[in-house]
This record gives sequence, C-alpha cells and structure tokens, in this order.
Amino acid sequence: MTSTDVVEPAVATAWLRRWDAQQEHYIADRELRFTVIGDVLADTLSQHSSPTVLDLGCGPGSLATRLADRLPAAHFVGIDTDPLLLAFARATAPSAVRFVEARLGVPGWTDSLQLNGKVQAAVSTTALHWLSEDGLRQLYRDLADLIEPGGVLVDGDHFVDDQPRLHELQKVVRRDRARRQGVIENEDWQQWWAAVEAEETFADLLAQRRERAVPSDNHGVGARLDVHLKLLREAGFREVGTVWQSGDDRVLVAVR
Repeated sequence: MTSTDVVEPAVATAWLRRWDAQQEHYIADRELRFTVIGDVLADTLSQHSSPTVLDLGCGPGSLATRLADRLPAAHFVGIDTDPLLLAFARATAPSAVRFVEARLGVPGWTDSLQLNGKVQAAVSTTALHWLSEDGLRQLYRDLADLIEPGGVLVDGDHFVDDQPRLHELQKVVRRDRARRQGVIENEDWQQWWAAVEAEETFADLLAQRRERAVPSDNHGVGARLDVHLKLLREAGFREVGTVWQSGDDRVLVAVR
C-alpha cells in the first residue's frame, strides 16, 4: 500500500534541513559526495536529451533534488519504503522527480517503477548498506537489466574495507575530518527520529512506517567493499571501481 499523506512544504523543508545536518554528523563531506555523483552523471548523460535516473533508497529526496537542479534535462525516479521520508520528498522536490514506494532487492521490485524502456543511470547515497548480501545480489542483477549499455550505477556510502587495519585507519580519517568540519555536535540519527516521533502531526505516517519496517541483518553496517565489487561484476557490470574517497566514504561507480 502506498502512502498518500501530505506534509506542508514549509514543514517538510524545515525537517529536511534538520535531516541534512543530521546526515552530516556521519558524512562530513556529504555535499562534496553529492557533487562528485553529479560529476559522474553529467559526463555519462551528456549525449542524452532526456535521460532517466533512478535514485535508490532516496529518503527525503536530498540527492535527487540536487541532481535535478544540476541536470535539468533529466527525469528522476526516487524509490524508498519510508512513508514519512517520502512525504517530505514529495513536498519539497522539483517536478522532474517522481517518487515510488518499493522495497529494493526483493524479487519484482522494479514492477512498480512504470518505466518505458531502459534507464541511463542509477544513483544512491547512504542507503544500500541496509541490504543483505542476497538483497544486493538481486538488486544488482535487476539494475544490470534496467541500465542501458554505457550507463552507470553511482553509489556513495561508507564501504567496509576487507583489510582490517586499513579499515580502522579509514574510520580515523573520517572521524578527524568530521571534527575539523565542526559536524560532531550536529543532531544525530536517534535525536532526529526522537524529535519526529514527538510531532503529533506525523502520527499516521509514523504508524505506517512501523507497519512496513523490515528488520535488517546488517543494522546499517553493510557488506564489505570486496563483496560489492564481486556482486556487481557477477551481475554484468563491466567496470567497477572508486572514483572518490575520504576515509571509508567512497563514491563507487559500476559501468554497464
């Protein structure tokens, strides 16, 4: 069932501003990450007059909104399961973005997208780490079918290195970068959601969110980097690698 609850744009904008600050608590270079994703898309889509881009796990639409502003010829499809975040997204995103409620990585998730043919790209930011390895395998296979040859999947996230000492050093770099950027004291995930839960006007959306929640085996940790690379290549992506990195924060690109 798809939520149709409406949030006033001014209210959604205020909560989205808090969301962005909350995310920077964990991703000091979040805006730079978005810019890098946009760089990859701008180059990939430069020969297309009206490209379609999927935003996987779009949340409240922070990434899709920025990309739509930068790439006005593109059409975006934001995909998520969270009715509250999708309500914020629908209230604030430009008309070039439409939103679909679907659960990534389960068989048949693409049926609800209402696409006309292939897409030119898919993007994601701080979302796919919630998927299990089996969910990622399904997702990457489906994306390999959806994305046209030469198109890309661009994923910004924290990727766990399979080398333990390097992984620890990458976390040190991320922590020290956050301290220098002054985002350590930002509202965190738990505080943001506690504040949302206290808003009576969101009661219906929050009830829907609880009904649709699916426990995650990963608890937000995610598969290791080498697992992502292996699954992407097995799915049929011909080139896979990192185009930008700060600590364990990477922008990973897979070329179809």
